[in-house]
Amino acid sequence: MGCTSSMYAVGRKKKKLIVPEVVVFVPSMPIPVQSDLQRPLRGLIPKDLADRLSCIRNQIVLVAEDTGGSAITELRRALEEYLSILIGLVKKEYGLEGLIEFKWKNLVDGRHEMCASNSWYELLSVIRLMAMLTLSEADSILIPKDLSGSGIRVVSSDCKRDAVDLLLKAAGYLEFCVRDVLVRIPPDIRKRFPKDLHDGVLEAISIQALGQGTEIQLGLAVECQKATLSVKRRLACEQLSYFSQAYQCLSGCDMDADNGYGKKHLWFIKWKFLGAKAAAYYYHGLILDKGNEPSGHVTAVCCFLAAEQLLSESKKACLNFCLAAPVTRAPPLWGAMKHLHQKIPEVASRKSQMYGYLLEQENALQVLPDLPDFQLSLRPDDYQLPQIDPAWDGEKWEVQGQPLKDHLKDSEDEIETE
Repeated sequence: MGCTSSMYAVGRKKKKLIVPEVVVFVPSMPIPVQSDLQRPLRGLIPKDLADRLSCIRNQIVLVAEDTGGSAITELRRALEEYLSILIGLVKKEYGLEGLIEFKWKNLVDGRHEMCASNSWYELLSVIRLMAMLTLSEADSILIPKDLSGSGIRVVSSDCKRDAVDLLLKAAGYLEFCVRDVLVRIPPDIRKRFPKDLHDGVLEAISIQALGQGTEIQLGLAVECQKATLSVKRRLACEQLSYFSQAYQCLSGCDMDADNGYGKKHLWFIKWKFLGAKAAAYYYHGLILDKGNEPSGHVTAVCCFLAAEQLLSESKKACLNFCLAAPVTRAPPLWGAMKHLHQKIPEVASRKSQMYGYLLEQENALQVLPDLPDFQLSLRPDDYQLPQIDPAWDGEKWEVQGQPLKDHLKDSEDEIETE
């Protein structure tokens, strides 16, 4: 038998290693692990409601594992249905919040993140998964299949606008998690959270989504002949501000020590931050160069040279991001960065030659102007929990021959007298 297996192994084709391309970075994809929901709820809620709750959760588990999270529409529909039922478990009047132990794991490596007997933890994990699926959908529509084999990235304006809408939606999910869900989870449970669930990381991903939305808007402005330099500079500066804030959020989370996606996440933020800063200095330099004063030309050249240096550092950060585990590849240049990778070196070289004598006279190579501050334009979509499922209408329940509220009251009395 061993020889036969070996013979077949020799003729077997090796699987082609597929390195995924990343436009919108999804730090991790958490999925639920099958948990016993029915036994802890037996006698406390109607059996058909407990069965439905368990059935939908198991459906989410199976679809996520079978498709690797790619069945976004099916998963989103199931998660929204599950969420409307799950809300009942966090309502204080039902007294069910800590009865069930919920388990979740990372889809990529199967690493168990955590289990907790807390319904708010489950709700947090569900909404976070909805955010990650939305980011994944934005990523997929920005990676069109190149049927020509040319390697040239062409993304339609409609796809870009749809991606911006999805990024704002994902940011809204995550903002809701930080603002309205994490604060309801006891500190002793939050201390056991993996880094992916820390408020700083969730907030960073939310802000990062806004930064990528602004990056897409800058690309649309570059393609629009009516867009002025002032508009492009403002968008570049806003993008820089978003990624700066995202980095600050991550910096307090000790991501370098994270065994998961932490280091990769940091490199992604650095890559985008440096690219945004290069764009901001480039457009700021173009505006300064429009004046007639020699000092303005000198400052403009400083901006162009700084942009060129930042662009070079951005390329290195992109490489480090791609090589950090799990290995990925960056997309071909597209949008604003395709334009900037062509224009920045060209303009920096040309303007340095034109105004090199002024730089020597004023000895101003080290003087780099401050970039202007702008009010940030993009905001996360406002997310609200769905309406609780009508099946939770306790007035219609009869549990063991008595109304639910009376049943729960009797249960509490028994606990107190024991």
